[in-house]
Parts: sequence; C-alpha cells; structure tokens
Amino acid sequence: MPAEGRDEDLLLGSNSPPRCLETRMRNQSMGLDSSAGKSVAPSPRRETDRVRIITETIVMVALAGALYLIKIFTLPQGGSVTLGSMVPIFLLALRRGPRIGIVGGVAFGLVALVEDVYSGVEVIFYPAQVILDYPLAFGLLGLAGFFQKIPILGVGIGIAARFCSHFVSGVLFFASYAPAGVSPFVYSAVYNGGFLIPEFVITAALMIALVRVRALERYL
Repeated sequence: MPAEGRDEDLLLGSNSPPRCLETRMRNQSMGLDSSAGKSVAPSPRRETDRVRIITETIVMVALAGALYLIKIFTLPQGGSVTLGSMVPIFLLALRRGPRIGIVGGVAFGLVALVEDVYSGVEVIFYPAQVILDYPLAFGLLGLAGFFQKIPILGVGIGIAARFCSHFVSGVLFFASYAPAGVSPFVYSAVYNGGFLIPEFVITAALMIALVRVRALERYL
C-alpha cells in the first residue's frame, strides 16, 4: 500500500480499518461464503450412498415379504413359521446399522400384516394389538444392527425382542384363549415360542451360511 494511502487513513482518523485490513477481511468473508456454499451442496458420493441404502431397503423388505408368503405352518391366532422371512431384515440391519434395520423391520411388519389379512387369517383384534404384533414386533428385529461384529448374537437379540412384543400382546389381548387353569403368561410364552423357536433355528442356519460367504460385506 502506498505511503500516502496509509497516511491518509491515519490523518482522517476514521473508525474504518486500514485498506489492507479491509482487503484481508473481504477475502476472508469471500472464502467463508464459498466454503458455506460447498457445505450446502450435497456430495455426489453421499447422494449415491443414500440412493443405494434406500434401494437396498426396498429390495430387502420386498424379499422378506416374498419369503413370508412361504409358510410351513400358521397358528390359529396368527404367527407363522416361514422360509427364513426375517433373514433379509437381519442382513439389512447388520449391514447398515440399527436405524435402517428398524425402519426396514417396521415396513416388513406392515407388509406381513397386509399379507396375513389377505390370506384370510384373523389377526386384527385391537389397534394396540396390531401395533404390538406387526410394526413394533418386526421393527425390533433391527436391534440386530447393534451387534454387527457378532451377527448371530444380533439375530438372537432381534428374535428375543420380537418375542417380547408378541408375549405382551398375548398376555394383554389373548388371555381368554388360554385353557382353564393355565396362566396367560404361560400360555403366551408357549404360544409365541411355538413358532418363534423354529423361526430362530431356520434363520440362524441361513445367517451362518451367509456370514461364511461374507454376504454382510458385499456391495457396501
């Protein structure tokens, strides 16, 4: 900056900063504005990952719904042993984490509800019972995502959590179905264990096979 310019600033005694400082501040503000613009614009990679996760969730829920249609047997008040219909949701949760797994599980629960209704099984008795037996119960499968390093433990935790939701539903809404002299707690535990234990065996066997072929790590 020329000497007369500096002197002019000093002589004027103005409160404005010297010109060199003004220039520096202007450059900094421009830099901040450009960086702010960059932070607002979504990263192409992040957008690609987002689309991939949404697509994977839709595919896994659809696959779970298809497998849910293949039933080995169905109990009178609902509850079926299927051809590993929970496996896609466990894969989703273990690959993408609990939040995505829970979302996928809730979606699967709603799909299962629609399929059961259309199959002619009487499964809707009370609004709260429907929530406990479908979106909540199936959504809890997503808890497996907290155990990504121990997949089989995650499967066990997810199915145990689903059992708890069905168990509470059985005690609250299906106590009248218990045989005379049988506690509603015992009846609900036996009834829900009657289909979830075989489901766990089938699911665990399929998950062990998928872990061995590194299915949890593919296309991440």
